[in-house]
Amino acid sequence: MVKSVKYTLSNTRHTYPTLKTYLGSGCDQIDLHLTYRIGHSTIGKILRRVCGVIWEVLRAESFPELNEEQWIDIAEGFQNYSQFPNCLGAIDGKHVRIRKPKMSGSLFYNYKNYFSIVLLGIVDVNYKFIYIDIGAFGKESDSTIFEKTNFYKTLENNTLNIPKSRPLPGTNIIMPYTFIGDEAFSLSSNIMRPYSGKVLSHKKRVFNYRLSRARRHVESGFGIMSNKWKIFHKPINANLDLAISVVKTCCSLHNYVRVRDGINIQDVMSVTGFVDTEQDGETTRTTNQYIHTRNKLADYFVSDIGSVPWQDKYI
Repeated sequence: MVKSVKYTLSNTRHTYPTLKTYLGSGCDQIDLHLTYRIGHSTIGKILRRVCGVIWEVLRAESFPELNEEQWIDIAEGFQNYSQFPNCLGAIDGKHVRIRKPKMSGSLFYNYKNYFSIVLLGIVDVNYKFIYIDIGAFGKESDSTIFEKTNFYKTLENNTLNIPKSRPLPGTNIIMPYTFIGDEAFSLSSNIMRPYSGKVLSHKKRVFNYRLSRARRHVESGFGIMSNKWKIFHKPINANLDLAISVVKTCCSLHNYVRVRDGINIQDVMSVTGFVDTEQDGETTRTTNQYIHTRNKLADYFVSDIGSVPWQDKYI
């Protein structure tokens, strides 16, 4: 992979130091212009070219189309490390601060009172991105963005190679494979979200803890990436197309580094540069069928078979 990128960009003298400084240190294009004595427009061309080539080379490797066996491996990872069965990934959205795009009005103005695009990501137990969607308006919620993605359409059409429902470990209770998210997402046949409200029963509080424990992988994934690439620590001072390209490049490099270097526990201790998207709360689209499925999983978590010894200490 590295040789392919080097060969493609071999004629660009300042390619690697420019991109490394831009993504790794968080400096803007003016800093690069003064440091390397390159024209401002040339800096933009270099960044666009390098990011485009990295994404083209790494896309198939970093975001492959998963088969049924690979989905099962992901679910087993969540069961082994987070004790959450039949989980295919943790999903969340984060605001990436940007400069206000031209002629955009308030489309990118979010509830935190700054301009942003949304990075929606699904992460596995190894903090790798399974799927990303970048560029949605900052004013939109996670659930709205997710339902507009191609991933959601293939999920609803049952063309994602997701395995069939299987029993919960140690029981004969059939449970579908699901993705887990926070309160911003709607409860559905393929999305599991926590119970809403502050006054909850013991069973519901245990369920929320167990789901949050599994969902922390997506938060940690964002934290690892933002701590690695300091470009996320301040607003990206670039045109919208370049900002989107930069985020895509960082996500693909994140996956590549995770495979190459593994996990450094210090990288997952904080999330800098990203802000959670606005949460919608429970919606009227939630049906009794999906509520019943969540209740069965909640019952399993407080049973002798499905409980973990420490869960009552953290609710």
